[in-house]
Amino acid sequence: MINIRIDSTIEVPGDKSISHRALMLSALTDGESVIHNLSTGEDVETTRKCLEACGLKSNKNNNSLIINGKYLKPPKSTLDCRNSGTSIRLLSGLLSGQGISADFIGDRSLEKRPMDRIIKPLQEMGVKIKSNNGYLPLEINAKDLKGITYSAEVASAQVKSAVLLAALGAKGETRYLEDIQTRDHTEIMLSELGAQIDTGQYISVRRMAKPLSAFTIHVPGDPSSAAFFCGLVAMLPNSKITVKNILANPLRVGFYDILIRMGADVEWNNLHKECGEWVGDVNIFGKPLMGIDITREMIPSIIDELPIISIIASFADGPTTVSGAEELRVKETDRISAICTNLSKMGCDIIEKKDGFIVNPGNKLYGTDIETFDDHRIAMAFTIAGLMTENKNILDNSNCIDISFPEFNKILSTLI
Repeated sequence: MINIRIDSTIEVPGDKSISHRALMLSALTDGESVIHNLSTGEDVETTRKCLEACGLKSNKNNNSLIINGKYLKPPKSTLDCRNSGTSIRLLSGLLSGQGISADFIGDRSLEKRPMDRIIKPLQEMGVKIKSNNGYLPLEINAKDLKGITYSAEVASAQVKSAVLLAALGAKGETRYLEDIQTRDHTEIMLSELGAQIDTGQYISVRRMAKPLSAFTIHVPGDPSSAAFFCGLVAMLPNSKITVKNILANPLRVGFYDILIRMGADVEWNNLHKECGEWVGDVNIFGKPLMGIDITREMIPSIIDELPIISIIASFADGPTTVSGAEELRVKETDRISAICTNLSKMGCDIIEKKDGFIVNPGNKLYGTDIETFDDHRIAMAFTIAGLMTENKNILDNSNCIDISFPEFNKILSTLI
């Protein structure tokens, strides 16, 4: 383990999930909306460019984006969602609900990600869809949508959001049921902007009777981005870090609950609501950590943080077991395989399972050549892992970090 001690206060860029949704819903408003602290990652810029191709007008002013809504129209060319699963899945629902036909493509990684999970409910609503056996390219042709009752087959906020966004233009009521609750940013934002939405035993959405209200939002910091720095501090006894103004939505702070269970001290301060979302400052104090069992019901709230959790587990006392995380296999890459491959190369005793992995710490880990598989979260997690060894890891592609967090290395350099 390296001999460093961290005592810092930082801020991180705007939350990626909220940034995507703020852009999309601004297109359904009746005036000028302003988004401050929009995520700077390539994925969110992909969403903005796709919406621009559909007629949305926006202007950047420093770190803010000014948007004029109510101008969506069919795109004249194919929409390239590049590496962003959120972009293609949510835009498919958004455009379908507005009766807009579109063709979607993506990069090699996105071409391998399953789209049948949104195809099925959207087709039930009346959207005509052509695909490559449930994969990209995707062609949607939407008109005369009807409300449906849909039970989630996979715990996915992207699927849920696609259905809810399509429901804004469907006749009647759409009901969405999920056994395990997933992140609820779409529901919160729709409610704040005046949509006819109810949440409870199931989520109910009715067709928009009028445009949504124009809004101004300051996007809180991304807790998934902050997790890499907080994870590093958690592994370093006598270190501490404060991350200010980050999203504290209960469905997005599972990582911080995991740290508590592993033995770290975590404190939340200055909690308040902004645009319906909880925001606050989080303080992490590093202490000796212990392994834990992570089960299926925990996975939706930590799905993006599992790569860094695997690193933390490799330096804990006792095994950590992750189960029910098969969704990791259909992210930007097969993250279960990527985690196990790279931790094994570092000397960790890790057992790959169909739906997760088992980390048995105790071996001395060493820096090595890391295969990122062009996955931003794998790249960031193993950058952190390399700081815990005598020699840093060497990544085959560090540029993929820009997909979600181009400021990552700059912020990291201020800590070490």
